[in-house]
Amino acid sequence: MKIVVIDDHPLVLRGIQQIISLEKDLELAGVATSCSQGVELIKKVKPDLVIVDISMPGESGFELIRRVKGFLPSCSIIVLTSSVSKKDLQAVMAENVNGYILKSALPEEFISAIRIVARGRRYYDPEILDDILRRENNGPFAELTAREKDIIQALARGLSNRAISREFCISENTVKKHISNLLNKLNLKDRTQAALYAFSHGLGTEAGLFKKQGKG
Repeated sequence: MKIVVIDDHPLVLRGIQQIISLEKDLELAGVATSCSQGVELIKKVKPDLVIVDISMPGESGFELIRRVKGFLPSCSIIVLTSSVSKKDLQAVMAENVNGYILKSALPEEFISAIRIVARGRRYYDPEILDDILRRENNGPFAELTAREKDIIQALARGLSNRAISREFCISENTVKKHISNLLNKLNLKDRTQAALYAFSHGLGTEAGLFKKQGKG
């Protein structure tokens, strides 16, 4: 089975080379560090399998996937990535690729994924599937720490930073740090949005929601 790997991280490429070299029935036909190089390499060696990172500086692995499917439809494709994003997984599935594996996978998991795809089946890394299921089961606040959940609930009650500081016996600077972290995790702009978000998901009260969301 001829394999081509496309990734811009030299250590990743070196690790994959070492892993594949131990398997007698697998041949690493070439590596590339960019999508444009990858396309030319694939046209030249016509591999059975392409392993590609979907996120490279200035380039999209998705474009490579579409191009390869156009000129070499018999070639299987596995996405190798660090992303555990449900959005990325859905995008990959929409491209009808054969596999999705995380760079944190163990060597034996990596080889197993290749062999599963070689048999005509699809492989999706169980770590990302477990992570997505955990998030969905834990609801919209799954990524927040216990303290961040306490604080967003306090925001939904209309508490100021000073009041939150007193309630949880932490400094106002620590409160501000927690608020900044939870805003980033939930992709919200400010404490008012956080209060609205929390209230819309069953936290806080209507009375608290309309209290002035001050900083102090």
